[in-house]
Amino acid sequence: MKTVSENACFGGVQGVYAHASEVCGCDMTFAVYLPPQAKAGMVPVLWYLSGLTCTHENAMTKAGAQGWAAAEGIALIFPDTSPRGEAAADDPAYDLGKGAGFYVNATEAPWAPHFRMWDYVVDELPALVFGALPLDRERQGITGHSMGGHGALTIAMTRPETYRSLSAISPIANPTRSDWGRKQFSAYLGADEARWQAHDATVLMREKGYPGPVLVDQGAKDQFLDLLKPEALVAAAAERRQPMQFRMLEGYDHSYFYVASVMEDHVRWHAENLA
Repeated sequence: MKTVSENACFGGVQGVYAHASEVCGCDMTFAVYLPPQAKAGMVPVLWYLSGLTCTHENAMTKAGAQGWAAAEGIALIFPDTSPRGEAAADDPAYDLGKGAGFYVNATEAPWAPHFRMWDYVVDELPALVFGALPLDRERQGITGHSMGGHGALTIAMTRPETYRSLSAISPIANPTRSDWGRKQFSAYLGADEARWQAHDATVLMREKGYPGPVLVDQGAKDQFLDLLKPEALVAAAAERRQPMQFRMLEGYDHSYFYVASVMEDHVRWHAENLA
């Protein structure tokens, strides 16, 4: 694990690190914020998964999460959203290829050799950071924005034994019924739609749910509402009687100004559920 940079931040350390990923077959960069409490011992962890076009840097610099994390004594991990480098396949469209890994393990050419973001986020990167940093493996939460909210919901509902708290910010909630999903799943997973179901939060909510409360925020003026389809997730949660706090927030769009506006609530939500 190579240190790219480390900066003092709210009494803790905001670090950026790189490593050679066997899963993705390329060098990967990620960020970790360690709160001041980490100087004295292990701290709980909040994974933040970013959305389309993002790297590790977007939420690290724009979400304003570090101050709240320092107050609550919780670490933040910001993975990248896709493999990088010349060897990784790409597409001219912003919503496919680099920056658009969708947190799945691709099975189709030309994506399969490198686009294994599910295994990277769920297995490889945790093994690395928990072996190197004072992070409590037994107290992990996960959240994310847009494509990252999709990833957080699907990962936590599939691996509830690992993630003890769950939230999402404007998630892609029903990707098998959206152009933000059908296009990417066709490319990464192939034409058999049965293989897509394991990566649809609405389907998983209906079939599995989550063994704890869930917080989901959505901006009412989000310009991508028709692609996100939050109403499908809400209906599935109601059908299952899943404890879920869903907030449709007046005036907010899809931007990081909105993300920063709700970040305090999400950090505190996870800190309380990981206490």
